[in-house]
Amino acid sequence: MMDAVGEARELLRVLSSKGLTMCAAESCTGGLIGATVTSVPGASSVFLGSAVTYANEAKERLLKVPRGILFAHGAVSPETARSMSRGAVALYGADVAVAVTGIAGPGGATDTKPVGLVYISVSDGVDTRVERFVFPGDRDEVRSQTVINALRLLREFAEGS
Repeated sequence: MMDAVGEARELLRVLSSKGLTMCAAESCTGGLIGATVTSVPGASSVFLGSAVTYANEAKERLLKVPRGILFAHGAVSPETARSMSRGAVALYGADVAVAVTGIAGPGGATDTKPVGLVYISVSDGVDTRVERFVFPGDRDEVRSQTVINALRLLREFAEGS
């Protein structure tokens, strides 16, 4: 498995080769996706930005996640992740987006939503995919694995575009 910077480098290579732009919507990673992507020289040619929408109010206001989705399914749900990625495409006008929402721990877990539960969504505004993960480890490890997998999923999505 590649490290996060390696995944970012590969993602940027694919996006550049296809003439695509990207953005991100981050909750549990708190800006780590944007930081990782921008650690690669030349990222500015494809990366438009990342919205850190940690609070539900930010998800609603910036990404237009409907309050009903947040109320019915919670912030950590496939429905919210899907809405976040679509909202990021609209917010930035990017070709593709990745969104992440999850429970990095150590608190916040429930019987149905354990620590390490993360939903990652990729979208081009029309086609949207969501994957569910339960990552092992502490808060830093969950966030690190989320970044790596988010970049990988967006690369695979862009390769198919």
